[in-house]
Amino acid sequence: MRIPYKKSIGQEVKPGKLAIGKKPEKPELKQLYITEARSIREIAEILGCSKERVYRALQEYGIERRSKTRRSQLEKYDLAELKSWAKEKGIRGLARELGINHGTLLHYFKIHYK
Repeated sequence: MRIPYKKSIGQEVKPGKLAIGKKPEKPELKQLYITEARSIREIAEILGCSKERVYRALQEYGIERRSKTRRSQLEKYDLAELKSWAKEKGIRGLARELGINHGTLLHYFKIHYK
């Protein structure tokens, strides 16, 4: 078994993938990640570096990562407008028209009309 050079001379060896490319500047990273809401993969492609480099830069600059949950496509509609459409067409009719399951629509209303 081969012993890595850094480990053999007593230096700490960090596990993980190599971060390839130039480290992004903080203002540039904030613009792409927060303002434009681009994905880490998109940012890496735009800046010509690896995803790992972007992850590490976000961590180093203290920029909080977005959650992995997807935002509902229903959020682009006004809630009052959705409710009036549901009264006109019914839950199933509106869900069919929007191309979603009626259970998804019911759940969305349940969350937003507590």
